[in-house]
Amino acid sequence: MELHELFIAAASTLGFISLCKSSFNFLRWVWVMFLRPPKNLKEYGSWALVTGSADGIGRALAFEMASKGLNLVLLDRNTSKLEATSNELREKYGGQIDVKNIVMDLSKFSGEEIADAIEEEIKGLDVGILVNNAGVAYRFGKFLHEVDDLEVMESIKVNMEAATWITKALLPGMLKKKKGAIVNLGSASHAVPSFPLFTNYASSKSYLSMLSRSISLEYKQHGIDIQCQIPMFVATKLTMVKATPFFFPSPETYGKASMRWIGYEHHCSPYWGHSVQWLIVRTLPDAFVTAVCFWYTLRLRKIGQLKRMQQTTRIP
Repeated sequence: MELHELFIAAASTLGFISLCKSSFNFLRWVWVMFLRPPKNLKEYGSWALVTGSADGIGRALAFEMASKGLNLVLLDRNTSKLEATSNELREKYGGQIDVKNIVMDLSKFSGEEIADAIEEEIKGLDVGILVNNAGVAYRFGKFLHEVDDLEVMESIKVNMEAATWITKALLPGMLKKKKGAIVNLGSASHAVPSFPLFTNYASSKSYLSMLSRSISLEYKQHGIDIQCQIPMFVATKLTMVKATPFFFPSPETYGKASMRWIGYEHHCSPYWGHSVQWLIVRTLPDAFVTAVCFWYTLRLRKIGQLKRMQQTTRIP
């Protein structure tokens, strides 16, 4: 075989291998996104604890879990919204499930106090699933020196400290029965090269990602599935975007997708539209992604400044 024929044969082989690899990856993506059966979550335990469950993604997940027959421990700082959510769950599912409320502002207590309170509230309950969804962020972009001391403290205590201590409180029970599932709600803000003007929030979510990766390895052998879900924008009050089918799913749409992934990969982006968006982002240069993020957060900052000015002018 001559040299040019050998070159053509090698190129054709490499092209065929690349095509097979791409086809396999696409078929696997279709399988996990749309066809793979979700796990039977009741096998982990009859109760699920969801933090930040009075609104947004947490509320949507609570309703999805109730639809699967799971009893719920709902934790939130907003008493009226939490009561409204639990009442809706009882009305919709009647005597099929039990609902227990914990009213707690996670930013106001130490980690030890949070863990002690959780342990007391769930005593005697077969809690098999934990969803660390509670999180705080300032609504409009701020340079770091502009962030209030209280906002800095809240992002650390709620997004990092509380999630760690609640996880620590539930692990002994899961270890005892050798099964359990923990879902930590991360954010796209920590997965891009940088997310300026929301530095505290993005950094705290990066911590949650590493926590999930590390303890997933620590406890997988004990039958405990630990996962960090990384959504992009979901149409909640925090993101201030309107729901659209591809870019910005509603909390209910995201909740349905989220449920299908619990117990599988330790890092994932459950909603198919977000997965496609991630594929696009990863093909772009970091410098371009960073520039777009900075443009977006600067725009949010200007919106916030304008709203504050309008509120100030209304004050007599």
